[in-house]
Amino acid sequence: MKKLSLGISMLILFVLSASAQNGDAIIGKWLNPSGEGQVQIYKKGDKYFGKLAWIKFPNDANGKPKTDVKNPDASLRSRPELGLELLKDFTYDGDKVYENGTIYDPKSGKTYSCKMAIDGTKLKIRGYIGISLLGRTEVWTRVE
Repeated sequence: MKKLSLGISMLILFVLSASAQNGDAIIGKWLNPSGEGQVQIYKKGDKYFGKLAWIKFPNDANGKPKTDVKNPDASLRSRPELGLELLKDFTYDGDKVYENGTIYDPKSGKTYSCKMAIDGTKLKIRGYIGISLLGRTEVWTRVE
């Protein structure tokens, strides 16, 4: 009986470990469709986040680093765009889909509900308000 219990415990541990490894496939740098920015996706605890790691045009018209000028919170408008956390709180659902997160758009200062799906070197990101049907999808490409 002990051997059976140990075997089942090891099988459960293996399945959970494999699921976590599949979820980590999203970790890395991704280029947005316009080619103007790269987002570094990483894991904190059991959730996934992404920060702006590279910007094609990092400086404003005055030659100063761009800041989060469109943020609805006036106290955050002076923070640099580079390094800004755009993707927050995603959970992996076990089917190459990441859900229950948000995406922040520094060009508009708006935050949207978001889900993502990975397909090899492509990442489909859907930002939406309310339900996923009312949204827009972009396809990001992995940076090698």
